[in-house]
Amino acid sequence: MSPAITALPRQRRHTLHFLASVRAASPVHLDAEVDVTELMAHRASAERPASVLTYVVHAAGRVMARHPDANSGIGGLIRHRVARYPFVDVKLTLDRELGGTRVVLSAVLQDADRASRSFLQHRITRLAGANPARLPDFAGARALQRVPFPLGRLVFLAAGRLSGRHRHLGTVAVTSLGHRRVGRFFSSGGTAITIGVGRVEQRAVVRDGGIVARPVLPLSLTFDHRVLDGALAADVLDDLVETLRNTPEPSDAAR
Repeated sequence: MSPAITALPRQRRHTLHFLASVRAASPVHLDAEVDVTELMAHRASAERPASVLTYVVHAAGRVMARHPDANSGIGGLIRHRVARYPFVDVKLTLDRELGGTRVVLSAVLQDADRASRSFLQHRITRLAGANPARLPDFAGARALQRVPFPLGRLVFLAAGRLSGRHRHLGTVAVTSLGHRRVGRFFSSGGTAITIGVGRVEQRAVVRDGGIVARPVLPLSLTFDHRVLDGALAADVLDDLVETLRNTPEPSDAAR
């Protein structure tokens, strides 16, 4: 029996354009685990609990603002330039279905370093639940499906220019596969730092000389070695772990 060979679905064109744009990156991977006992207790006590992913996005906004050299982008083929952004825009990837094809779509949560958890949760719920064929956040991906492939490549490159890249691709990326039995995974999101979120599971940990069961969140951090080195990336990951491990600050109702 011969295989069924068809054209690549148009719905995946934006992914191919993205992958072509990140080939120049030099990704290096780190990982860590977070004891999220206090975080899960905070969720349980909340009137409207946020998702674990929202806690990570909220923490990432604060952490990246504390490490401005990591909250950067690089551009140029011969004469490289670096942009250090005074705000944190989080690129969030989502598993959605568009035109009958399962695809990864991304949206940028602007000014995540100043947004409350409740505001971020509202945005993420909308992105995950509303019809992706109508959401303006995914208009760019839909446009890339309609135009000829070579033109789409040029359009994507134009959107990735250093001065305005943050509004299209973010200054840091957060991606999650925690809805499945995935411990760790490593992804390059087209930003200087990409944070991967795994699944919270009960693990045996040592506390005060004894072994106890605690909820543990696996995290990965992929950094572009062209922009920063391992020591700074390790500082960012350590800061993120501590921010998530400690009792979260109260979530304000307003932005």
